[in-house]
Amino acid sequence: MDHAAHLTRETQPPHITPSAVGPIAQIDPKRAGRLRHRRGASRVVSSTVTWLDGVVRGRRRGRWPAALIPLLAAALVAVAVAACGGGAVTVKAAATSRPAAAAAAPGTVPPDAGIPHAARPGGPPLVPAPPAPSALPVDPGAGSLPQTSAFPGTATTPFHNVIADLWLAVTTGDASYALPAFFPETAYTQVKAIADPQSDWQDRLWYDFTLDVAAAHALVGSHATFVRVIVPAEDAAWVDPGACYNSVGYWHAPGSRVVYEEGGETRSFGIASLISWRGEWYVVHFGAVLRSGVYGEVDDPETGPGTPGPPGGC
Repeated sequence: MDHAAHLTRETQPPHITPSAVGPIAQIDPKRAGRLRHRRGASRVVSSTVTWLDGVVRGRRRGRWPAALIPLLAAALVAVAVAACGGGAVTVKAAATSRPAAAAAAPGTVPPDAGIPHAARPGGPPLVPAPPAPSALPVDPGAGSLPQTSAFPGTATTPFHNVIADLWLAVTTGDASYALPAFFPETAYTQVKAIADPQSDWQDRLWYDFTLDVAAAHALVGSHATFVRVIVPAEDAAWVDPGACYNSVGYWHAPGSRVVYEEGGETRSFGIASLISWRGEWYVVHFGAVLRSGVYGEVDDPETGPGTPGPPGGC
């Protein structure tokens, strides 16, 4: 037997693929040889298999339909090998067309995953959420500094912030928004000549203020519009040390008015007492200076701007 054309079960590879040897099988009749077997055995005509450029050519020249080329190549290779040894051969034909776009593999994430529908192309426009309200600073840290005799103005940024914080507290019902606008606890401990000014500030002064804010919120609601504030400068007076259990003096303005609109109507309420610290006004009594019980009050609510005052008090 010619060893160049000899194939046995032991020597042939168990698996043949086009990627290992070439694209398509071709039979070249001119290179065909004859296998001679022992006496008495039948003769088998062998074929030499080569791999060329994707066209199968035989004795009859011409083109086969493109779709049949891979199948014919696989069949010819299987026949040629089986004739020499009968071993099993697997041949994978080359793809004849590009597959359609594959679906996303399991576990993969689409490119727009996690994006709100409105943010995707063609979706409705996004409407940004309104920012959360926050208090404005008045004069941070001033309460721990010594008092001055400077007269407070009403056209300053700190006073604007005092009124903005007070209005925010009233329209939300949350008194904590007005904490920067309220007379500082550290300043109160310098002013009051009493045994425990810290407890008086927390348990009486601030607590009464929170009750008054709740009462004002029940009156005004959440949708009113602030118009202006009226501070009667002509009624303001300097309170000397020694008066009203004080050890330090301050300016005092009674009966200021907060004017607002609700449902097309102008309305107002009062601020019972503003006092000064280092040239700035602060709220110290909101609904009332004195009260007979533990409840919130609204100072003189009126239709229209109301009347500031009266003068006096401390």
